[in-house]
Amino acid sequence: MKSLKRLFFIFTVIMLAALWVIIRLFDKAKLVVKSVASYSGRDLEIYKQIWDNTNESFAESKHNFLMYVLVFWSLILILGYALMVFIYFAWIKPIREMEGFASEIAKGNLDIKLPMHRDNISESFTESFDLMREELKSSKIREMEAEKAKREMMAELSHDLKTPVATIQATCEVMELKLKMELEKTLKEANPSEDKIKMLQDNLEKTGYISNKSETINQLVQNVFHATLDDMAAVKIEPKETDSRTIEVFFENIREYGNIILENHIPECLVYIDKLRMEQVIDNIIGNSYKYAGTDIHISFSEVRNSADIKGTKNEFIRITIRDEGPGVDENELPLIIEKYYRGEATKEKQGYGLGMYLANYYMEKQGGGMEYYNNNGFVVELLVRKV
Repeated sequence: MKSLKRLFFIFTVIMLAALWVIIRLFDKAKLVVKSVASYSGRDLEIYKQIWDNTNESFAESKHNFLMYVLVFWSLILILGYALMVFIYFAWIKPIREMEGFASEIAKGNLDIKLPMHRDNISESFTESFDLMREELKSSKIREMEAEKAKREMMAELSHDLKTPVATIQATCEVMELKLKMELEKTLKEANPSEDKIKMLQDNLEKTGYISNKSETINQLVQNVFHATLDDMAAVKIEPKETDSRTIEVFFENIREYGNIILENHIPECLVYIDKLRMEQVIDNIIGNSYKYAGTDIHISFSEVRNSADIKGTKNEFIRITIRDEGPGVDENELPLIIEKYYRGEATKEKQGYGLGMYLANYYMEKQGGGMEYYNNNGFVVELLVRKV
């Protein structure tokens, strides 16, 4: 609009200057007698009368001509204004809009839309430019999704590596303890075998080497996990109809965490779970109990009817109760254990990320279930799995 005002101003100044010149020229336009002959008094009277009539006629003609010129000048002024308005809206404004549009695109604002002006000289160019914006936006979205998927995958892999690494470390600890006991027993014999002693010492050294390397892997995984989890918007979770007995199999496959006692069998039905995430939930909770309580872990199953999920919808659930016989969690820290990276005072001497309970709660909610936890002669976690 500033460009249009500037054009109006310049054009108006030019037209006013032209009007002033026209008026000045008309003011100077007069009838002039270049030579006067010798006439008698009567002839002079006749010629004077003719001159007055001629001069009057000239003045009237000049006035009429000036009116015509002023009308023509007004038409030119109006047509000039109309032409400038047309040029502005047909050419200048679309170009200005495209300049601003290109500037926003350069800043990374791909949501801005360029107005389409039909029957406009820049219509096809504008449409092509907007198609380019849409393609750039789609490309950026695909790039962001790919980056997000990569970070999610890295975070998931890093966290999933925790379980086998922890298993290796736990196995190494058991092997070291057994080898030390065997070595002490052998050394106390009357005639200990040198080959046996050497073999036990060699195995003990190798077990220690494996344990140290697994701890190195654990630290590297922890660094990668922390770097990716902060940027991870959401982990992909896809609950599907699954045989409930699959959950019982998960508990049977983690015997390395000590004595896990199944007090009853899970009711046979179909449940909504993401098998991978559900296995991670169980592994995280059982692993925590093993690490911090070190006691037998009791598992029981029951059915819950007409219970509301986190959205308030009434559903039927399978309740999985996981109970250890340890000291439990400090009551002041209990509400905080599902917070990301939170680790209580009692866990400072143990290796961990502070993410096990956070992820367990997150995964259960995303599967349409829930998780509750409390102290009752030990630490108790109840998992609600939605039935089909």
